[in-house]
Amino acid sequence: MTGTMQAVVVHGPEDYRLEQIPVPEAGPGEALLRVEAVGICASDLKCYHGAAKFWGDENRPAWTETGVVPGHEFTGRIEAIDEEAAARWGVQVGDRVVAEQIVPCWECRYCTRGDYHMCQPHDMFGFKRRTPGAMAEYLVLPKEALVHKAPSHLPPWQVAYAEPLSCALHAVERAGIRFDDTVVVAGCGPIGLGMIAGAAAKFPQRIIALDALPQKLELAKKCGADVTLNITEVDVVEEVKKLTGGYGADVYIEGTGHPSAVAQGLNLLRKLGTFVEYSVFKDPVSVDWSIISDDKELNVLGAHLGQNTWPAALKLIESGRLPLEEICSHQLPLSEFQRGLDLVADSANSVKVSLVPDRAV
Repeated sequence: MTGTMQAVVVHGPEDYRLEQIPVPEAGPGEALLRVEAVGICASDLKCYHGAAKFWGDENRPAWTETGVVPGHEFTGRIEAIDEEAAARWGVQVGDRVVAEQIVPCWECRYCTRGDYHMCQPHDMFGFKRRTPGAMAEYLVLPKEALVHKAPSHLPPWQVAYAEPLSCALHAVERAGIRFDDTVVVAGCGPIGLGMIAGAAAKFPQRIIALDALPQKLELAKKCGADVTLNITEVDVVEEVKKLTGGYGADVYIEGTGHPSAVAQGLNLLRKLGTFVEYSVFKDPVSVDWSIISDDKELNVLGAHLGQNTWPAALKLIESGRLPLEEICSHQLPLSEFQRGLDLVADSANSVKVSLVPDRAV
């Protein structure tokens, strides 16, 4: 395919521009995807605002690159594909697919032992020049990509939710939830709601959802929370202890990205409890590490991306168990990407915001 397409291009922090750029060409073993929807992630917003995690500081080099089309939560239809790629991924022209956000090298020590989500080069759609993202009309799926056939009967912005949902499910897997556990999920945004749904599938004794917004807590109930606590109205540490005979929660999964949620989790966990940290933080977070060691001997685990959880995420989306009409709150044309970023920042009035190329919304 020749010609140009509309795309958002990153030129630096707070310098994203809508441009006409050439339609990319798929090489041998690759596929051309016509983008149907791309979600705007909280990490996209932090990148836009110049967080050191992405642009570097005196302690680290920049990770993201300029001249790149952003967008790593996407779905679309196969526009062109050769026999090699079709056989590898089990898809053909016209099929709707999703692709995992990371494009592994398949050669480093992490990839060769199955931990592809920690790939050393760590090329991800929308952050590296080698892997342009989906805030465009088309993108190329490289041969190294992990591609999954996706439901064709659902709105594309609901299918694109597979990316944050897969991340949420990975965090739940890391938590090792047991049937008699009290699980606390901090944050009821797109990933937090997925964590609640994933935790509910483990059938723990109770799931407690924390947020500052009543409407998000209502959504949490629909996703499987047994108890909801508004952090602006109650002392959540004391409330959790009341619900657990004074001990505290067994599992705490952090999905807010707010520094205060880290100390909150350390304080509301019982001794020998498990803390799973998923969020991307704008700035470094300081806590009292003696809580982790001498006070409680906690298990503190990180979680990154969605290793081997994409099939489960797609199955959960297709099951109808999630209130996707409410979770996928806004769909905007690509030309309104700035409004989309602003809506993500305004979490009181949005949940999951998506851009829909070539569509009047």
